[in-house]
Amino acid sequence: MSDLKSDLKSDLLRTKSVEQSIAETDEPEHRLKKDLEVLDLIIFGVGVIIGAGIFVITGTVAASNAGPAITISFAIAGLACALAALCYAEFASTLPVAGSAYTFSYATFGELVAWTIGWDLVLEFTIGSAALATSFSGYYQEVTQGTSFEVPAHLGSAANGTVDLPAVVISLLVMCVLILGIKFSSWLNQVIVAIKLMVVAAVILFGAAYVDPANYTPFIPPSQPAPEGSGGFLDATLISTLLGSEPAVFGIGGVIAGASVVFFAFLGFDIVATTAEEARNPQRDIPRGILGSLAIVTVLYIMVSLVITGMQSYTDIDPTDSAPLATAFDAVGLEFMGRLIAIGACIGLIVVVMILMLGQTRVGFAMARDGLLPEGLARVQPTLRTPWLFTLITGVAVATISGLVDLETLAHLVSIGTLFAFVLVSIGVVILRRRRPDLPRSFRTPAVYVVATASTLLCSYLMLNLTGGTWLRFLAWMALGLVVYLLYGRQHSRLARAERSGEPIAPRSPDLP
Repeated sequence: MSDLKSDLKSDLLRTKSVEQSIAETDEPEHRLKKDLEVLDLIIFGVGVIIGAGIFVITGTVAASNAGPAITISFAIAGLACALAALCYAEFASTLPVAGSAYTFSYATFGELVAWTIGWDLVLEFTIGSAALATSFSGYYQEVTQGTSFEVPAHLGSAANGTVDLPAVVISLLVMCVLILGIKFSSWLNQVIVAIKLMVVAAVILFGAAYVDPANYTPFIPPSQPAPEGSGGFLDATLISTLLGSEPAVFGIGGVIAGASVVFFAFLGFDIVATTAEEARNPQRDIPRGILGSLAIVTVLYIMVSLVITGMQSYTDIDPTDSAPLATAFDAVGLEFMGRLIAIGACIGLIVVVMILMLGQTRVGFAMARDGLLPEGLARVQPTLRTPWLFTLITGVAVATISGLVDLETLAHLVSIGTLFAFVLVSIGVVILRRRRPDLPRSFRTPAVYVVATASTLLCSYLMLNLTGGTWLRFLAWMALGLVVYLLYGRQHSRLARAERSGEPIAPRSPDLP
């Protein structure tokens, strides 16, 4: 019995060396094409971060949690991301391999934690893609209303108990684009990001002229009891349940709870880390891509939230509105701006879906290459050099989820999954510093112990401010992942097979061009 426990512990804690992870990137059947430069990476980051956060979540959180103080919520969430980004940047420059936090964890915590974070990233990227596909659907219906392209009401929203057809269609189209190759995806992203940035600039410039300072008073609305029917464990924040306090909205607590929700808006900078294996100079460009994209969007988020809550009182914002920015301009008589925003958001959200799906395919590719998922899923198409099979599976999964689940549920799940990943990365960067101080690091996290500790504490606190229902769904997903690992991954991983054979893992000899 003791031998069995010892073997299990050994399996769960076995680690994969940094050198081994890097060597495997040259295996011919798993080799990805190195096409990305620093501009591609920054635009990938900006492209995915500017999405539902500006176009949808801003109005929802202002109306339901924070009022004008949503700007503070964005600042708090941005700070948490900045701290985690510094840790991500060091990891990505040290270990430029596909898989992001999954790969980092394999080199520091061991196989079980690596699987756990990989399974968590599946939740983050797949559910995130689905959430953004449903956001696209809301703006698509705003744009096409009254035209021959309008979608019937019973096919336009999962919240009505039907299928969200636009979300399904866009998910499948994006899947096809990703199969065509990373450079084509990058080119399409650059074009659409330019459109999104022009729309965001128009929101700030035109909206500033209609700001009424009276709408900023009170800037932090006084705390008030949560709406009737939302006081149960599933709807209350976990921290309020643990402390035995009555659920409330607005006030300082509402601002912090709002930060936990708008954290969803920052989803994406870690996508840059998942593409490290496809960057031409990852040690130099990945840190620049991560930190540069995050800095740009944090400033834009705060400016847009100030404009929107200044144009329209938070009490007049409909928290269920799927296109709140367009509605705010309609309310002040700028219908043309409402239409422009809806078109820009509709186009822009396509790229967000694409890049989140890209992140999922690269994490799944890395897990399959390690044998934790069937290795056949990691084979790349010989000409396009893309993991086409995993991309196909991801696209079908995203289309199914986005067609059947509403945005709010998806957004909360993405936030908790992302925060959990950030906690592990923040702890992991310290562990790798202590275990492997000899590794070359082109970027080093400044004051690493302070930054990593602050990131861990802040991200953990934001997790506690998500609802009990979100926690239950998250824990159920992670429990399912543990079962999958114990039944399959533990025995089939390449490290496990190498241990049984007594031979070290070596990259396979070239057999493809």
